[in-house]
Amino acid sequence: MATPTSRSTFKDYCLRRLGSPVIDINVDEEQTQDRIDDALSKFRDYHYDGTERVLISHEVTQTDKDNGYITLEEDVVGVIRVLDIGDAINASNLFNIRYQIHLNDLFDFSSSSYVSYVMAMRHVETLEEIFVGSKPIRFNRHKDQLHIDMQWSEDVAVGEYIIIDGYKTLDPEVYADVWNDPWLKKYATALIKRQWGENLKKFEGMQLPGGIQFNGQKIWEEATEEINKIEEELNSTHSLPVMDMVG
Repeated sequence: MATPTSRSTFKDYCLRRLGSPVIDINVDEEQTQDRIDDALSKFRDYHYDGTERVLISHEVTQTDKDNGYITLEEDVVGVIRVLDIGDAINASNLFNIRYQIHLNDLFDFSSSSYVSYVMAMRHVETLEEIFVGSKPIRFNRHKDQLHIDMQWSEDVAVGEYIIIDGYKTLDPEVYADVWNDPWLKKYATALIKRQWGENLKKFEGMQLPGGIQFNGQKIWEEATEEINKIEEELNSTHSLPVMDMVG
């Protein structure tokens, strides 16, 4: 059996599962491509293998400062948090709290325990949360804009980097193994089958030579039942738990 490694071979695989080329699958090429897009969209939105958690490094530009937001790539579907942007407690200088703790407690790992250091770091993080706090973020995947509620003119400079913790979709054109995902293959096939039934329903009752009649309704009902089961499998087996994510 040929393993799908591209959009074209994936389409051929789905049609073979429905009986092609032994029987004609009455679905137009554009309809087939639309149903594949629908399956990919569901896969990216809900399947844990459809996205990956990444750290995105973004260099701040003057345009970012003027706009008050960062423009992200289209494949970013959610943002969890923005890692610490410089603040009073974390300033990089000799009088920095973290620097002093490093200097006093960690000058020699062989002769000192790092328990006190860990406890001190927890205390510093608590102070930062109380006096500085986390900067609120707003992100909408359709606008591709990450808004960070801060004083852009003061809190960040051109050339500095902002690190974003978020999720990006996997592009099957880059990661060809996506085309061979078992759930995606089943779901796309079922969507194409329902489209097939939808098309044949238009000719319900028409009689062909030999007394043969189209039965698009039965194909449509079978496909709809299959789709419901496959989506239930997605929700119960292949979905990540709900997380604190903006997007």
